[in-house]
Amino acid sequence: MPLPRTRRSRVLAGLVALAALTATVPAQAHTSRTASLPAVTARAETAALYDDEAGGNANADDPAIWRNAADPGRSLVVATAKEGGLRVYDLDAQQVQAVPAPSGPAPGDAPGRFNNVDLVHGLRLSTGRADLAVISDRGNDRLRFYRIDAARPGGPLTDVTDPSVRPVFSADQAEVNEQRTAYGLATWTDRTTGRAYALVSRRETTTIALLELVATGTGTGTVDYRKIRTLDLPSSFRLPNGASWSPCAEPGELPQVEGMVVDPADGTLYAGQEDIGIWRLRADLTAAPQLIDKVREYGRPGTYDEETEECAPGPDPGFGGRRLAADVEGLTLISQPDGDGYLLASSQGDNTFAAYDREIDEDNEYEGGFRIPASGTVDGSEECDGAAALNAPLGSKYPKGLLVVQDGRETPQATARTATGFKFVDLGKVLQALDD
Repeated sequence: MPLPRTRRSRVLAGLVALAALTATVPAQAHTSRTASLPAVTARAETAALYDDEAGGNANADDPAIWRNAADPGRSLVVATAKEGGLRVYDLDAQQVQAVPAPSGPAPGDAPGRFNNVDLVHGLRLSTGRADLAVISDRGNDRLRFYRIDAARPGGPLTDVTDPSVRPVFSADQAEVNEQRTAYGLATWTDRTTGRAYALVSRRETTTIALLELVATGTGTGTVDYRKIRTLDLPSSFRLPNGASWSPCAEPGELPQVEGMVVDPADGTLYAGQEDIGIWRLRADLTAAPQLIDKVREYGRPGTYDEETEECAPGPDPGFGGRRLAADVEGLTLISQPDGDGYLLASSQGDNTFAAYDREIDEDNEYEGGFRIPASGTVDGSEECDGAAALNAPLGSKYPKGLLVVQDGRETPQATARTATGFKFVDLGKVLQALDD
């Protein structure tokens, strides 16, 4: 049976705890580095989501920021809540719409589970051009599409998914129920052809698929997709000492990808392989990928214990990176004029964010990092899964843009319920912290 996310978190927690016992000096160095990073506090936070029956099994995961060109102060954040579906928030972090995830096709089948979200702007539908929120439905192994209309009564999102969409990876429903399904997501519009695509990773594998988005339904404005090609990232690596290494995992699992983003300027895809690092490759998946940074745990051997379902790490040979603690998650871009800007990555294992130069000519050089700790009124971000940045004026609240990040441990909590949420951060403060 695939390892649940909660179990994966416990595996990671055990790995980190044992690592602290076996490598005290490096752990102290990492702790000192983390504490030295600048702190940027959030301005607002959403209401907590609860991953239990009473909370509708809602678990915050990934956000996207839609800019209302007609009235930027009324821009929106669309966010996934896994089995809880979608949430739409205004710039005060107040919920304006909740969209349920679809059920499975039959009793006993896996229910819908909305994992990641990205946006497509101005897609030509049979009813005219529209902005879309594109969702990876991990539960049903499909993409879902929602037209965005800020003036629509009842909420800005309308489901325009073609009813005939097929699974992205699975051959049949039995395979869908095994949940090696659509997981991470990034959209991309080819500036040469104008065609829109989604890049989708497959859970518990290294596979990434390129899907072209296709307008369907004469007069109904629905959207389907067709698979163009797939690419498999490496799962085993040759270390400098000549040894072969793969990250420790439950038997049959490979190091998966979730966080992804495409630079629209040149069609470069950045993909976060959670236990490995950040890859750079062409968004059309036609060239060899390059690993631009590694997690600290890269190269460290581990032994999976069937009884405890945890990994016991061996000694660290020192082949890993210095800025990212597994998992690497939540990739997003901060675009600036003349091609400048940053690639941001959530370093989930130490609750920090790493920034890299957006320009390939600079080889995506590391530019610094920051933390989002709690302030007097707003909680911080811990174990961050997803992030989205928009460097554009958003009215009086965020005149210098907005960064939205997931918080994997929403606090304070009145009970022991698992709670998550999203934090809204003034992007101007982030840029100031990186530029100082």
